[in-house]
Amino acid sequence: MDSAARDARVQDVKQLLLTAALLSGVAFQMAGAQTAPATPAPTAPTPTAPAPTVPAAAQDPSTPVGRVGRETLTLGEFDRAFRLAAARVVNAQGVPFEESYLSEFVAARPGFLKQFLRDRAVYQLARAGNKADAAALDQQLADARSDFESDGEFRNALNATGYADAADLRRELERQSVVGAYLQGIQKRFTFGDALVAGYYNLHRADFMQDAQACVKHILVPTQAEAQALTKELAGGADFAKLAGQKSQDPGSAAQGGDLGCFGPGEMVETFDRASFSGPVGKVQTVQSQFGWHVLTVTKRTEAGTLPLADAAPLIRDQLSKDAAQKYLDAQIARLNTESFPAVVTVAPAAPADK
Repeated sequence: MDSAARDARVQDVKQLLLTAALLSGVAFQMAGAQTAPATPAPTAPTPTAPAPTVPAAAQDPSTPVGRVGRETLTLGEFDRAFRLAAARVVNAQGVPFEESYLSEFVAARPGFLKQFLRDRAVYQLARAGNKADAAALDQQLADARSDFESDGEFRNALNATGYADAADLRRELERQSVVGAYLQGIQKRFTFGDALVAGYYNLHRADFMQDAQACVKHILVPTQAEAQALTKELAGGADFAKLAGQKSQDPGSAAQGGDLGCFGPGEMVETFDRASFSGPVGKVQTVQSQFGWHVLTVTKRTEAGTLPLADAAPLIRDQLSKDAAQKYLDAQIARLNTESFPAVVTVAPAAPADK
């Protein structure tokens, strides 16, 4: 295979992977996912209606791409949502978004239309009983702006994450607030008694097998003398998180008060691993590694085995309520009359340049 053919093949694979990422559920979690379940796709097929055959690039932004209930969705709205979704995929790779990247995702546009209409159906249902707090939205926007020295820097940051401007961000924040409240409200409707939870646990016991884990926080410093000084401060009642933020040379955990979260055996360097899994829980320890000196505390340690019912019960209730909420939401979405015009959003891939 010559270099030109190889480059073309690499590009084909790259576009395939990008398209798969764009259409994955990960890229399009419903707003408010940090406090609410992702919305499920409707179980009923979306009917497809005849559509204009003019390529999307030549269409007016007001051209309909679909209808949900009595609401008509336009190409301009679709393009805005598609840009944000593509930006999330690109940003997940640690790369700032640029408009030119949209050409990598053109094959995903018709598939994303289904996701877009689903999301708008949920938003439509959510707006019926939920309203965002305008003052809270203004404060969120102000807080976001305060992280930048100038309007130009803020605008560049917005563009790098797929937003056209601050108003675009505010619209998304409003949608997140309304949908998040709606999804939480649905999930709270479903509660499950102890007997049902215990029955689920017994039937799915294998799902609750867990590896050994240690949950640890640490402060990393260059010298033993600094580690000893920190140990003395902590013994005197100093706040661990505050000291970590001020003194730790590990930037990843320093911002989290030194918290490394939980991990399994063998995931850390040997001396740190030994202290985490053999040292006392809740006591300050000092160990050396190739990175420096660690002042650490094991906050929790669990043995390998089956998670006890008492610990599994909250997880089971959460999963059961999510499953029930998804079924309820599917039924609500299916009741909405939905039309889709995929030809409107279809764009032919650019022809390869002549070598």
